[in-house]
Amino acid sequence: METAAITPGQRGRDGQRAGIPVPGALGTLLPDGILHRGSAVSAPGDLPLLLALGAAAGADHTAWAAVGLPYLGALAAHSAGLDLACGLWVDAPGDRWPEAISTLADGVPLILLGPVGAVTERTHRRLTGLLRRSGTVLLVAGPWPGAQLRLSVEAASWEGVGHGHGLLRRRRVRVTASGRGAAAAPRTAELWLPGPDGSVHPVAAPAPAADAPRPRLRAVG
Repeated sequence: METAAITPGQRGRDGQRAGIPVPGALGTLLPDGILHRGSAVSAPGDLPLLLALGAAAGADHTAWAAVGLPYLGALAAHSAGLDLACGLWVDAPGDRWPEAISTLADGVPLILLGPVGAVTERTHRRLTGLLRRSGTVLLVAGPWPGAQLRLSVEAASWEGVGHGHGLLRRRRVRVTASGRGAAAAPRTAELWLPGPDGSVHPVAAPAPAADAPRPRLRAVG
């Protein structure tokens, strides 16, 4: 098991904030721009989206853990924007991933969970109660029954490769968020994920059409 130190005092369970703030472009997809404490968020099929969400939520040095993501090494986590000084890895928990979640939830407010397949009703009930008591947010790289929020990449395209050569510079995605309660109404955003610098940015509005009316200029003097 590869580990990195968790900064003391980063539990963030102060009873004053309803959730973990998510600044930047991804925050526009969330009700009130926060991940509600004790909730589960599902982002199946797109690991970069899950990592970007975790990085944005951990921007204020929130402690986090990655469970069942053995391909997420330190370099990949750092490239995604995660603070290595606040992270913990449980690479291969196998069938004992619920026990890993139970142990971590007592001290880690943000947990990233790899694909775990079907979740039994008993396990789901137990972990749902645990998350609510601890206030931990669970970000799942796969489906999760009863997830408060579901994020999905509806379309994606890379830029930077020319006629058989070149470097991938940025990926344009259309992300849709939907869920329960305040998240029932779907929200959609066009994002660079990642952008040229590796971070997430909104896609700029298109330039005015060439035949758009131009303001008249008046001579002065």
